[in-house]
Amino acid sequence: MTQLQSLQNQFNVALKTLELPSEPKLLYEPVSYTLSNGGKRMRPLLVLMGCKVFKEDISQAIHPAIGIEVFHNFTLLHDDIMDNAPIRRGKPAVHTKWNNNIAILSGDAMMILAYQELCKTDSSVLSQVLEVFNKIALEVCEGQQLDMDFETSENVSIADYVNMIRLKTAVVLGGGLKVGAIIGKADAEQANSLYQFGLNTGIAFQLQDDILDIYGESQKVGKQKGGDIISSKKTFLLLKALELAEGEQAKDLQKWLKSDAETEKVNAVTEIYDQLGIRKLAEERMWQYYDEGISNLNEVRGNDVWIEMLRDFSHNLMHRES
Repeated sequence: MTQLQSLQNQFNVALKTLELPSEPKLLYEPVSYTLSNGGKRMRPLLVLMGCKVFKEDISQAIHPAIGIEVFHNFTLLHDDIMDNAPIRRGKPAVHTKWNNNIAILSGDAMMILAYQELCKTDSSVLSQVLEVFNKIALEVCEGQQLDMDFETSENVSIADYVNMIRLKTAVVLGGGLKVGAIIGKADAEQANSLYQFGLNTGIAFQLQDDILDIYGESQKVGKQKGGDIISSKKTFLLLKALELAEGEQAKDLQKWLKSDAETEKVNAVTEIYDQLGIRKLAEERMWQYYDEGISNLNEVRGNDVWIEMLRDFSHNLMHRES
């Protein structure tokens, strides 16, 4: 068993010890359903690995890691309602399996549970950890609002989009690493370098997610294939296509964006993307952010074994199929 697998197992065992009340059943059953529904456990692993870079003992990082994971899953419950996404990780989303009200309230409970876990952080660093967490939690809300604003805005730039995914997705990855580094007693400069590594690779990770939404296999991705196209979501791919399309191609793209014929819409817009070489352009931008993140990681001075594991971890994420 590798050290990373050992860390994953350690976290999974700890997560199973999270005790949820049995009643009200319709409040806590969706929480249990969500937390047991797999996922990459990437964010809590980053907390633990961030700690390992500076300190061998991760016992003080376990509860904050659980808190970050519970918080992340809370955001998914509410995101799926707002996006009307029927599937999450290959299974019915909570609002689909139950209803919107249950998903909202169960998500609210998860936010409180996340704070309960984070508050078990050692008192010597608790205020710093909560400061980081509060910042990223609020930024995630800002990112989600921007994402919704983009639905009705006609003037969304690629820079606007990158800022939105930085807030909505990347800050949790960077913040998780920074929380781990703080618990490991890293100095501010080193903790910030790890944060920047997580931030830039997190943007790359989300750009890859956008690519996989269209070009990945739906059963591996665990989401509805082409969901971003169906909802006319302003991703990097769509914004780049809108920027490059001309003449009849631009008219066709606008026509299909207004269509309700889901399968035909996905096929037609994907064909336009292919004609414009959008996938290649998205992948080039993705790797630019990834390389910047690796440059940030190269500035970190700590346990070389775990720094290399972070490098390998991010590399493997960028070569995933789901």
